[in-house]
Amino acid sequence: MVVSDAGAAQGYRPSATMPFAAEFRRQASRRRTQLALGFMVLLPLIILIAFQFNSGGGDDDNGNNEFASLVDLATSGGLNFTLFSIFVSASFLLVVVVALFCGDTVASEASWGSLRYLLAIPVPRARLLTVKLVVALAYSGLALVLLAGTALLAGTLRYGWSPLRSTVAAELEPTEGLLRLLAVLGYLAVVLLVVAGLAFLLSVTTDAALGAVGGAVLLWILSSILDQITALGALRDFLPTHFSTAWLGLLSTPVQTDDVVRGCISAIGYATLFWGLAFWRFTRKDITS
Repeated sequence: MVVSDAGAAQGYRPSATMPFAAEFRRQASRRRTQLALGFMVLLPLIILIAFQFNSGGGDDDNGNNEFASLVDLATSGGLNFTLFSIFVSASFLLVVVVALFCGDTVASEASWGSLRYLLAIPVPRARLLTVKLVVALAYSGLALVLLAGTALLAGTLRYGWSPLRSTVAAELEPTEGLLRLLAVLGYLAVVLLVVAGLAFLLSVTTDAALGAVGGAVLLWILSSILDQITALGALRDFLPTHFSTAWLGLLSTPVQTDDVVRGCISAIGYATLFWGLAFWRFTRKDITS
């Protein structure tokens, strides 16, 4: 074996180890990835079928409540159906999916006992974390796109291509409504970076993948509960979930962007902090599993 002046084998390049495409394919072959992405496609279809079964009855039971009005809007066009699907998924389902992809990525390797073998290839620790984080974020973004794309396609085929209507805005023409929905998806993607950062930090801290995923979801729920306590006053502005519903302002007329900007700053700040702590922790951690 030829050794270079730097002490490494000749031809060895740390940047060439563990390529992104290989890790992406590896994660695609996992059952949890297939089930999570499959459910993102299945959920809008389940909602659509539920609307079909309920189309002929039940008006007397819930016709005057707020949820019933949202259902009425959902069945008025493909854009509205997509908005409804996002609305019912944003507060919990998407949080779980992002936590699953980002919390399972390193902890699962440790639980299988394969993490130390990856580092022995050798793959630099920072390289390993970077690739795994990028792949986890890619799958999280793909899940969001699949949910919205399936809802838009199914809703348009069933209810037609109609203007976007909501309870906080005037009727929007389909083209403008589509742009508003894309803005909503973009903001949700930024907000969910907090979940991704927290789950990733827990993933490098524990060898239990379920603990990392569940811990991130529970902490997000705890933050949401604390945000409802008005006695906390201005302290609520510093909670990572405080601006999680600011995307509703993107549907109003005129568009309200103040909370959207604050929410983006807060989410990016928290995500950067969590990722920085994850890299700091992992590069100093003794890998025994």
